[in-house]
Amino acid sequence: MTQNKRCLFRHFDNPALCSPINPAYIALHGHDGAGGRQANANIPVDYIGVLLADSPVRESQVKNYELLEVYTKTFDRQFEDVQTELRAQGKTDNDIRIKSLYLWSESPGTGKTTTAVALLNEYLLRNFIGNLKRKITPPQRPVYFLDANQLQTEYNTFNRPRVPDDIAEPASRRYYNAIEYGKYTEFVVIDDIGVRESTDGFRADLHSVINYRTTNALPTIYTSNIPIEELEEVFGEKRLADRVRDMCQPIHFAGESKRGRR
Repeated sequence: MTQNKRCLFRHFDNPALCSPINPAYIALHGHDGAGGRQANANIPVDYIGVLLADSPVRESQVKNYELLEVYTKTFDRQFEDVQTELRAQGKTDNDIRIKSLYLWSESPGTGKTTTAVALLNEYLLRNFIGNLKRKITPPQRPVYFLDANQLQTEYNTFNRPRVPDDIAEPASRRYYNAIEYGKYTEFVVIDDIGVRESTDGFRADLHSVINYRTTNALPTIYTSNIPIEELEEVFGEKRLADRVRDMCQPIHFAGESKRGRR
C-alpha cells in the first residue's frame, strides 16, 4: 500500500488506519481526506498531515526539533487522569500545564509555520487517541490554526465602505468565528502575530484572543518574525507583551528562507 503522506496515522504499524474507509481515518480526515477534525482545525492545505517525524524542516532545525520532541511528551497532560497522577507526585498546576511556545526568526521561510502545524497535528493525534483509550468521544475541534494575516484580511473586507452585503456578511461571520475558536479551543497556533500596521479595532480583537489564552494558561504556539522582546512595540501594550513573554518559551529558527523547496 502506498503511504498516505497526509494520514496522521502513517507512522503506526497498521496501514489499515490510513484506509479511507477506516472510521478513525474518517474522523480525522473525512471520507475524501479533506474533512474531519483536520478541516475543523483550519489547517492550510499545504500543511495538512505534517508531523514532526517527517517534517521538511527537521533537517535544517535539528536542535529545535530535539526540544520539540520532548515538548510533545507533555501533551498527555491534557487528560485529567494524568493531571491527577502528577498532582499526587507533588506537581503544581504551573508544573502540569502544557507550556506555550514562541517560534521566531528574523526572516520568513525558515519553517516556523510548518513546525507550528506539525505540533498542532501532534496534539490532535494524541487528543484523538487519548480520548478513545479513555472511552471518551474526542472533541470535534481540539486544535485550531489562526492566521493573523488572513484574519486581518477578513476584517478589512467587511469594514471597507460600500462593500456589498453578500461579500461583507460572510467575511464578518468567518472573522468572528475565527476569533471565537482562537480564544476557546484547547490548543491553538497563532501564525504571524507581528502584524505592525492594523486598525485599533482589529488589534483589539486579536489582543482579546491572546489575552484570554494567556490569562487562562491555554497552550498556544505563536509564530513571528520579531524577537519576543519587541512585542511591546508591536502590541502597543506592555501588560499584554509581558504576559506573553511570561507564558512562552522562545525558540529561534536560524537560517535562510527555504520557501520554494518544501
